[in-house]
Amino acid sequence: RQAQAVSIPAIHLHMTAATMQVSQKDFEKAQQQLKLLKKDPGNETKLKLYALFKQATEGPCNSPKPGMLDFVKKAKWDAWNSLGDLSQDNARQKYTELVSSLVSAESAVQKEGASPEEGRHDGYETIIVTTKNNITKIMFNRPDRKNAINHKMYREIIKALQEAGKDDSTIAVITGNGDYYSSGNDLNNFTNIQPGEMKKMASDGAVLLKEFVGCFIDFPKPLIAVVNGPAIGICVTVLGLCDIVYASDRATFHSPFSQLGQSPEGCSSYLFPKIMGSAKASEMLLFNKKLTAEEACAQGLVTEVFPDRTFQKEVWERLEAYASLPRNSLAVSKQLLRSMEKEKLHEVNSKECEVLKERWLSDECINAIVSFFQKKSKL
Repeated sequence: RQAQAVSIPAIHLHMTAATMQVSQKDFEKAQQQLKLLKKDPGNETKLKLYALFKQATEGPCNSPKPGMLDFVKKAKWDAWNSLGDLSQDNARQKYTELVSSLVSAESAVQKEGASPEEGRHDGYETIIVTTKNNITKIMFNRPDRKNAINHKMYREIIKALQEAGKDDSTIAVITGNGDYYSSGNDLNNFTNIQPGEMKKMASDGAVLLKEFVGCFIDFPKPLIAVVNGPAIGICVTVLGLCDIVYASDRATFHSPFSQLGQSPEGCSSYLFPKIMGSAKASEMLLFNKKLTAEEACAQGLVTEVFPDRTFQKEVWERLEAYASLPRNSLAVSKQLLRSMEKEKLHEVNSKECEVLKERWLSDECINAIVSFFQKKSKL
C-alpha cells in the first residue's frame, strides 16, 4: 500500500542581491491571503509555509526535536530546522512570494473553471468526473501529490463509481491526471494520529477500504483502466477487478506491501495468482517486484501496451468504439462474467481488510512507516 508521505525536502531558496525585502505589512497581508485560499495547497507546501513563518517570526529552529512516532510535529520540526541560518528578512520574503504564487495559481484555476468541461460532474475536489460519448471518465486529480489517494479521494471515487454504475453511460474509465496514474495510498493517512486513536484509525480505515474495493467488485458495467504512468499499491491491486487494462509503455506496476509492513488488498491475494500464476504473484505481492508495462502485459495483468506518444489517441479511439456497442448487452454480459465469483471476491475483500487492520496496529508496520518518513526527510 505504497503512497507518498509528507515529504520534507530541503527548501531551496534562490536569493539575489537585487531581491527586495517585503515589509511587515506585506508579510501580514500574505498571512490573511493564505486564510482565504479555498483549495488545500497540500502538506508539503504547508510545511514550507510553516517553516518560513517560524523562521520569519522566531529565527532559526530553537525547539527540541520531537519523538519519532509524533509524525506531524517531527515533520514540522524537520522543515523548520532545514532552513538553517536563513535570515528572518529572507524568510519573510520567501513566505510572501510562496503565498502570492498560491493565490495566483488558484485564481488561474478559477478562471478556467468559469467554462466547465462539457459533461463535467460537480461536487468533486480530488477527482474529475465527466460523461461524454457514452463514457464516464473518472480521473485521479492530485497531480502535485502523484495522485496519492487520501481519505477524501477514497470517498469521492466510491461516490463516482456508484453514480457511474447508475447513469446512462455504456462504459466507465479510470485514469490519472499528470505523469502518474496513482502513487497509491497516501501515507499522510497515517499521520496526525494520537496513540489512543490508533485502533479507531485502523478500524475506520478497514471499513473505508472494504467499501472502496467492494465498489469495484460490484460495478455493473465494463470498467476500463487507462494507466497513463506509474501505478503503486491499491491502484495496482484493484486492476485485477477491472475488465480491461490499457497501459502506456512508461507505466510501471509496484505493490510494496512487505516493505511497509503491510499485506495485500484489492482481492489481489486471490486474483493475482489466478491472473499471473502463484510464482509471479509471489514475486510481486511478497517481494515487492516492480513490473514494467511489458512485463505486466506478459503476465496478464495488463491487456495491451501502447507507445506513450500515441497512447491517449489510440486508447480513446478504441474506447469510443466500445461505447457505441449496445449498452444493456454489455452490462448483462459483464454481470454474467462477474456473477460466478462475486461472492468469493467479497469474502476475500473482507479477509484482506481484517488482516490489514491487524497489520496497521503492529509494531512492524509502525516502524516501517517511521523508517519511510525518516528516509524521505533526508532527501
